[in-house]
Amino acid sequence: MALRQALLLPQQWLNLVIALLYLPNVALAIQHVVESRDTYPAPIIVPSSLDWDGNDGPWSSFALQAGTPPQTIKVLPSTAGFQTWAVTPEGCVSGDPVDCQKLRGEFYNYKESSTYAPNLANVSSSIYGLDLEAGLGYTGKGRYGFDDIGLGWQGSGGPTLHNQTIAGIATKDFFLGLFGLNPRPSNFTNYNHPIPSFMQALQNQSMIPSLSWAYTAGNQYRPGQFQGSLTLGGYDKSRFIPNNISFPLGVIEGLAIEIQSITTNNSVSLLSSPITSSLDSTVPYLYLPNTTCTLFENTFGLVWNETSKLYLLNDTQHTALQTQNPSITFKISPVDSTSTVDITLPYSAFDLTASAPLASAPTRYFPLKRADNSSQYTLGRTFFQEAYVIADFERNNFSISQCNWTSGQNQSIVAILPPSNSTTTSNDAKHGLATGAIAGVAAGGAVVALIAGLLLYRFCYKPRKRAVEETEEARTRPATRPTSAGGDVIIKPELDGTGTTITDTKHGLFEADSHKVYPAAEMAAPDTQPIYELPAREEVAVEMMGQNYPDEVDGRKSKNSGRIWFGRQRSQESADTVSPDTPGSRRGYDRTVSPFTSSATSTPASMIRSSPFKPPPVPPVPSAASASLQRGKTT
Repeated sequence: MALRQALLLPQQWLNLVIALLYLPNVALAIQHVVESRDTYPAPIIVPSSLDWDGNDGPWSSFALQAGTPPQTIKVLPSTAGFQTWAVTPEGCVSGDPVDCQKLRGEFYNYKESSTYAPNLANVSSSIYGLDLEAGLGYTGKGRYGFDDIGLGWQGSGGPTLHNQTIAGIATKDFFLGLFGLNPRPSNFTNYNHPIPSFMQALQNQSMIPSLSWAYTAGNQYRPGQFQGSLTLGGYDKSRFIPNNISFPLGVIEGLAIEIQSITTNNSVSLLSSPITSSLDSTVPYLYLPNTTCTLFENTFGLVWNETSKLYLLNDTQHTALQTQNPSITFKISPVDSTSTVDITLPYSAFDLTASAPLASAPTRYFPLKRADNSSQYTLGRTFFQEAYVIADFERNNFSISQCNWTSGQNQSIVAILPPSNSTTTSNDAKHGLATGAIAGVAAGGAVVALIAGLLLYRFCYKPRKRAVEETEEARTRPATRPTSAGGDVIIKPELDGTGTTITDTKHGLFEADSHKVYPAAEMAAPDTQPIYELPAREEVAVEMMGQNYPDEVDGRKSKNSGRIWFGRQRSQESADTVSPDTPGSRRGYDRTVSPFTSSATSTPASMIRSSPFKPPPVPPVPSAASASLQRGKTT
């Protein structure tokens, strides 16, 4: 058994080693499952340009790279737009300020880009009308084509997408270029050939975790001049005070809300009844009903300028409003809902400056517009100075929260995961693994450990346990006794110390009951090896096997059964031996002497059996027998 265990162990270890070699493949498979389910790209943080631009602000702008080689342009995020617009050299003409190019956020010249491709949907021209904000009276045209667009300043490491829709604009209705956040595709022929938006392309190329964004316009009137914040695929939870109000979102309807009330800090109501409006950062103004505009005029002393179509403020009005320092609270809710959230704007949020071509010289104005009808009700970029908006186009909802202006807070980016996974997952600024991914990796590690444990049990512990059980079973199993041809049990021929008759107290002879014992037979050994006997309680004669049968030594007939007895006096100093050359052999019979009995019997040769016992070590040969041993050949 021990030899069998020793032979099996190398094979068991070999099987274990082979099994362990497959563990890396198992781990990779688990890792692949974990990654395919729980690992998503980090949100993209679009850095602001650190500049304040625009002829109706100023506003915190964002830098883009357009074309090859990259041309840096500054744009404003458009929550309603779905394309990228950039001002072209045609946007500045004679009569404009000498720094017109800088004021408009730098030029994009498609002729200097090697990667620009014109839009050939219309073979006659690539110039199309700008339909965005047409309902608010904005007009203009753009030269449409496709080019590389990258986020951030050149060398900042922002992503660059190839073959993106871009429009070169010259109209001054949109004084700065725009970066569309709506994932709606562009269609230049019909709806059967949509062209993905920049947001959709980011998701298609697995650059953002979901089709979502978060934006606040920032402001420069608070200490520290908070820059605008734009995150694609997530949001910055350090920038707002959260609430549990969710607004339904539609790609066509946009960010629709219901304004329940507009009040001042003195509890003066500025809205006679609730209205449905939209949020749109493309434009700077608040488009409200005429009755509401009248209430604003009466409360803050505003005067409508028909020429500029603005509420212009002179120095006296501005000083009076600064002294009064009113705040205005918009109580808003989802359409047809009673759940509301308050967004409060200080007077400073309405203290903006209009410049050419809106005004001949820089002039303060109050960004309120008279809406022609209910379809124009809009809360524009002014509202986004104090509101943080998060839009999730995969869950079709968005939220509006009051901005948090607590100083000294660290940026805390949160990824918005797709609906198939958990709602959101926090990431730090280093964009570490999402929490779901970490849990998946931990679960995968547990599975690998379990498989390793099973392999160890199967190939190491279990075989050893089986070997121990087999050894114990063999040790406790009763020995099977041999039987004769007649079915009688052959009792092991050895003295048990009972059932003997002492016939000679001097010599102390013992004998086993012969009718129960078959004489033991020994295998004939080579002539060069002696036969060994174990010492019994009484000293026994030592016999040597030979081909002839020697005469019995010191033998005599038993009184009871006629058996031959062998004995020796206790004080005899030498042992009698039987020489194989001793004459007088009785033919037809073999004499056998069992090492475990003191009797020798004559047995027919046909009944001789091989002894199952291994001969004991050679006892020391008495000196008196040396001459006899030297005369004969030992076996």
